[in-house]
Amino acid sequence: MGKKSRVKTQKSGSGASAVVSPKETMNLISELLQKCSSAAPSAGKEWEEYVQIRGLVEKICKKQKGMSIVFEGSREDYFPDLMSWAQENGASCDSFTVANFGTEGYGLRATRDIKAEELFLWIPRKMLMTVESAQNSVLGPLYSQDRILQAMGNVTLAFHLLCERANPSSFWQPYIRSLPQEYDTPLFYQQDEVQVLLGTQAVQDVLSQYKNTARQYAYFYKLLQTHPAASKLLLKDSFTFEDYRWAVSSVMTRQNQIPTEDGSRIILALIPVWDMCNHTNGLITTGYNLEDDRCECVALQDYKENEQIYIFYGTRSNAEFVIHSGFFFQDNAHDRVKIKLGVSKSERLYAMKAEVLARAGIPASCIFALHCNEPPISAQLLAFLRVFCMTEEELKDYLFGDRAINKIFTLGKSEFPVSWENEIKLWTFLETRAALLLKTYKTTSQEDRSILEKPDLSLHSRMAIQLHLAEKQILEKASASGRAKRLHFEKKLEEGAPLPVYEESDSALLENTDADAKRPLILRKLEEVEEGQEIQAEEHSHILNGEKAVYVMDMEANGEPVKQICFMVCFKSL
Repeated sequence: MGKKSRVKTQKSGSGASAVVSPKETMNLISELLQKCSSAAPSAGKEWEEYVQIRGLVEKICKKQKGMSIVFEGSREDYFPDLMSWAQENGASCDSFTVANFGTEGYGLRATRDIKAEELFLWIPRKMLMTVESAQNSVLGPLYSQDRILQAMGNVTLAFHLLCERANPSSFWQPYIRSLPQEYDTPLFYQQDEVQVLLGTQAVQDVLSQYKNTARQYAYFYKLLQTHPAASKLLLKDSFTFEDYRWAVSSVMTRQNQIPTEDGSRIILALIPVWDMCNHTNGLITTGYNLEDDRCECVALQDYKENEQIYIFYGTRSNAEFVIHSGFFFQDNAHDRVKIKLGVSKSERLYAMKAEVLARAGIPASCIFALHCNEPPISAQLLAFLRVFCMTEEELKDYLFGDRAINKIFTLGKSEFPVSWENEIKLWTFLETRAALLLKTYKTTSQEDRSILEKPDLSLHSRMAIQLHLAEKQILEKASASGRAKRLHFEKKLEEGAPLPVYEESDSALLENTDADAKRPLILRKLEEVEEGQEIQAEEHSHILNGEKAVYVMDMEANGEPVKQICFMVCFKSL
């Protein structure tokens, strides 16, 4: 997207700057693959491993200097060709043009007044780069024989992009030439800029992302040199790490899911022109029309002529935007901070608490989120904290008492407390927990604001500091909210106020409670660990701010989310 990239003018490469022994490069590649495939480092050693991997990558890049394929001129030189190509192939291009919006980068500018919900953009399937078009391309023979490509649609798209970029007569050349030559994803950060991310909740994913990308590169470099099906690929003799990093970032910042032609399944795709739209708060307004076989986008709001046209990328946190999209969104209505909580198995009441939680559909160890708005906690987290703070008598009541089954469904409803004492305990816990997490940062919010005023701060370092500040502000709000709620319920207890009585049977899920209606529910895939992975709430890591990280990230995924898009055929992206 325009917002995620900076313009960089590069001249065409003219070959390696020095003669490098293939054996020398292959030895480094083998060392990199071995390093990236070794067991995960012990707690506190993640940064050390990252530095070692990066050191090997930089040695490889020095030997590959001048080998990458780049285009002459600036990116904007190719926008007219992009628009002409799109129009010739059935896309709608009469309502907007590509324009530079300063700090937001390139985006789409309206060339006429556009009404909210008006269909103003569509892109036919034949323009899309998809896993299916990759299978039908020169990459097909290798794809059919390599299980990694078959399992990883994002990597397949990255190779599809590289193969088509190396082919001057490729159908997608107008699109590929219009893409940024570099990105602001952490894969492009300098080492000292990545170091600024230490302490944020993004850092573990950033380090894993770099390691995964390096491992994938080393694996495919060796594959391209040895596999018979790779012999006809144009990138075989010039497959550099910088090329792969570019392709991975191009896919990571632009990929989406579309239905196959028969609508039976969904596949990953790159959507030219549409992917120039920048992000703002709102609702998903893009869908896929199977009848006309095209991606369609309606206007998020009214746009006047010459105004920038935005779309909504989905309910992502700023950590996710920085990691996967390369930008920080200042007014993110869906920003959040992860908090990992669990009932200790050594606790006397563990079995009872775990059973009540299980009946509510919540694991005994879970990753939740503290939100930037009110209320700061979801219905699931409210339910968890209520059970977490229950006495033995309260647990028995929810397990064996009158209407125990119905009462389970009140756990996520803010209007039906377990008891005033229980409410005081849970909000005290939240207040204290958030305050403790704040103390793990090396700087205060005020110090972060002062750093952001420095004129010489690099763009990447600025995003890292903004992320620090945003996380602290969420924790500060959560702590303040916990305190206010605690005082409120202490007053209720002191006054002897009667508890609200839950009268009607309600079989609704926690996800449908009023508390969640105020904010889009955060998908469990984003908030919860996989079943069977226990988290001890008091464990700490030297890298992840005050919390032990649990991540499932290997060669099967780079961890990047797709831009959210709700299809007319009811397929929905993650």
